[in-house]
Amino acid sequence: MSIINAESEVRKRYAASAQIAEARLCCPVEYDAEYLKVIPQEVIERDYGCGDPSKYLRKGETVLDLGSGTGKICFIAAQVVGAAGKVIGVDMTDEMLAVARTNAPIVAERIGYSNVEFRKGRIQDLGLDLDLLEAELKKRPITDAASFLAADELARELRLKSPLIASDSIDTVVSSCVLNLVEAHSKRQLFEEIFRVLRLGGRAVISDIVSDEVIPERLQNDPDLWSGCISGALTEEGFLAAFAEAGFYGIQILRRDKQPWRTVEGIEFRSMTIEAFKGKQGPCVERNQAVIYKGPFKEVLDDDNHRMERGRRYAVCDKTYNIYRQAPYSGSFEFVEPFKPIPFEEAGPFDCSRASLRHPRETKGQEYNITTEASQCCNGGTCG
Repeated sequence: MSIINAESEVRKRYAASAQIAEARLCCPVEYDAEYLKVIPQEVIERDYGCGDPSKYLRKGETVLDLGSGTGKICFIAAQVVGAAGKVIGVDMTDEMLAVARTNAPIVAERIGYSNVEFRKGRIQDLGLDLDLLEAELKKRPITDAASFLAADELARELRLKSPLIASDSIDTVVSSCVLNLVEAHSKRQLFEEIFRVLRLGGRAVISDIVSDEVIPERLQNDPDLWSGCISGALTEEGFLAAFAEAGFYGIQILRRDKQPWRTVEGIEFRSMTIEAFKGKQGPCVERNQAVIYKGPFKEVLDDDNHRMERGRRYAVCDKTYNIYRQAPYSGSFEFVEPFKPIPFEEAGPFDCSRASLRHPRETKGQEYNITTEASQCCNGGTCG
């Protein structure tokens, strides 16, 4: 299927489903009933998802919802992040955006604050604001090859000067059942765009339909299956790999439905929710820190190919040390600080290309020669 046909089928089907609810579009999702009370019924009836990433959000976050549709996840997220947070929904379908934008003031009045906005764009191209582009094209319509090339240049300029979503501006990117609607050759760009807009330390929480086998080409060329969240699904392994290839770390499966949503020619399609973090970029410096993997596995391999055996003391750079102290790793390690801290500005380079053991003297110092009385901290004693 060509990109034009794929997008056209998705646009037509979701435009229609913004007017009349369609039960077959995605699998049923249970939401916290308290959050639904303030959301108008037409939004709830036209919700098409396969998971609830909003349950993983936190107070005060800036959240981006990809393929926000009529706004249900956005309106739930608005309540979770609170008045200090912000929620941005991005969708390409005018009919969906119309429902969402109409109901945004209603939800704002009911919750007592306004922290949601909806923007028109393609989720694989979060730099291009389609509302801005359309406004400019009304002034300078495409009439020939020259004006077509001028429009292409205009789009590039808008991405640079007035991006739909700025780089490093989002705490958490969420979506539910829309990544599979993006054509295959644009999926890598899609994950790179998610990575681009996240701040360092930010994360993606994505629910999507995945398959347990590679989907044959004949099914990929079926317009109904494509717009129905089937033909464009990544495999379970491919879903995880796409995050890793885009530069994410700490990738984990938060939820994988035991039962398939649909089965087509023996291929199972089910909902899976993934969490992935941005933040391992940056210099590796030596501050004599060490970590000890606690188990229960005999050994683990992290996203930077550091292999660590249970119970052994490993040298890590300052960046890795701090990453391990945060979710999702913190409960898996013991952390050994140097006896004499090395200021960051005085730290030298660290070779992160391999995992190496850290001798205790490297952390304590070669001249460490202290003798102490027995501590009262052992086996349940009170320590500071």
